[in-house]
Amino acid sequence: MQTIVFVGSNKSGTSREALSTSKTMGYYTVLLTNRKELIKQKEEFPEVDRIVYVDNLFDKEIVLSIINNLVEDRKQICAVISFIDPYVSYAARISEELGLFHVSTDALVIMEEKTRFREHLKTLPVSPKFTIFQGEQLSIQQFAEKNQQHLPLILKYPVSNGSKDVLLVETISELKEGLEYLNKKFPSSPVLIEEYLFGTQYLIEVIAKDGQISMVAVIEQEVSNGDRFIITGYCYPAQLDQVTFEELQSAVESIIQALKLENGTCHLEMRLIDGKWKLIEINPRMSGGAMNRIILEGTGINLVKETLKLYLGQDPILEATKKTHVYAKYLTINSRGRLVKVTGKNKASNYDGVKEVYVKPRKGAILTKPYSLGDRYAYVIATADNPEQAKEIALSASKEIKFYLDPL
Repeated sequence: MQTIVFVGSNKSGTSREALSTSKTMGYYTVLLTNRKELIKQKEEFPEVDRIVYVDNLFDKEIVLSIINNLVEDRKQICAVISFIDPYVSYAARISEELGLFHVSTDALVIMEEKTRFREHLKTLPVSPKFTIFQGEQLSIQQFAEKNQQHLPLILKYPVSNGSKDVLLVETISELKEGLEYLNKKFPSSPVLIEEYLFGTQYLIEVIAKDGQISMVAVIEQEVSNGDRFIITGYCYPAQLDQVTFEELQSAVESIIQALKLENGTCHLEMRLIDGKWKLIEINPRMSGGAMNRIILEGTGINLVKETLKLYLGQDPILEATKKTHVYAKYLTINSRGRLVKVTGKNKASNYDGVKEVYVKPRKGAILTKPYSLGDRYAYVIATADNPEQAKEIALSASKEIKFYLDPL
């Protein structure tokens, strides 16, 4: 039986959709996970034929042993893939060792670590100014004094994802506090320091096959006020004039070519600064959360499915079958507490133009104000004939959703 092996998955979002899509495509679907709660909740994963607990997913001998057992059980391994950090290049390397479709593993490795891709792309015009704090040559005090004229700055843990451990610092005291916080939390890791670029942020989904680069979707992001860069709104398609769009395409192609991504997927976050595109982030996978549904509603393209086809060695079909304006509104909360109940989901779902309402946490979960994208607790996706109307519908519907908490 033709089989796809997934390394890691979240309970929802792109990685979960990949499991159900694999099953829909007719593949025997195997999930390797290091999350014990998924094993306990395996009845909630009817799309998965086999879930295997692996304490350390990076133990390649164990993973290969599991795959070998599948082969002995007459399963034909067609792909080994991961849609979540930090397993993307690791799964691709295993796939390569098994003689399956060859994706550009070296490019994926570069994208998985922020100092690595910054150094690799530093000669490109899209690269912002940056430096790396190692804590070996200068103390935090000396470094802060040397760099205070460059404030505001962004501090990043190099292997963070989902806006975790990404800090905006605007004063010298915040710079010192931020460095101390990251040094304490990750004592053996450098800290990436970047110039802060003011401007609208855009997310670009990319697939490369045999060196052919396709920008599948360009989506405008709305970032919440604060120092944690939580994305609370996504608007598809981004409203860019033709010249600006072509300049973005050229910038993206220069990045992908510099990384030598011949076969693979990634998503980039970029800002337009004084008429020039600058790279904020790049990740070696498609974006998580509701991204697949946003693109599907806007274009008719199931990007999860086309990504799986790429990893299976097939040609992805990326022709849009429709063009609809989509707005996704994510909800966060401003306090900490234990969830008692959530109301308004059905009301929100009944709004004309609303395509999906999703509430993530269960009763009894501990909720908090947002420190990362994982602290977004619901979303509403709406479509309309124009971007303003799609946004208005999503915002109005989202106001129906109420979280009731017992404070802690």
